Amino acid sequence: MLKKILSVAGKSGLFQMISEGKNMLIAESLINRKRLPIYPRDNVVSLGDINVYTDEEEASLYQVLSAIKAKENGKPIVFSPTITPDELRNYFAEILPNFDRNKVYSSDIRKMMNWYNILINAGITDFEKQEEAIEQPEEPLKADN
Repeated sequence: MLKKILSVAGKSGLFQMISEGKNMLIAESLINRKRLPIYPRDNVVSLGDINVYTDEEEASLYQVLSAIKAKENGKPIVFSPTITPDELRNYFAEILPNFDRNKVYSSDIRKMMNWYNILINAGITDFEKQEEAIEQPEEPLKADN
């Protein structure tokens, strides 16, 4: 599900991809349901492609959002807009204890927490990574001789 959820640089919130055109995407805001075109010049990232640095290997955003959902019992995170960077890091350490404290900034943590709230408020609660089905080519029909 997260593969079709987009973050667009310069635009607040998250967007769900509705359709693809030749030179643009049509996306709908998860906050106010307004649709807008997204062009190739726009800096767009799919949430399904985001990873978080840890001490061992990277953790996918799927794992982080699932851990937040488990901690918050599927409810939005309640936090003050004036939360301090130390409080953000302490909260995130409960979610992902081995996150790389040098590479993951407090602004990144705040962004992930906001994304989680947007997704929950939009009714998107399935954060499990879904494997893409690989289609096998069909066997050609053989003529009976």
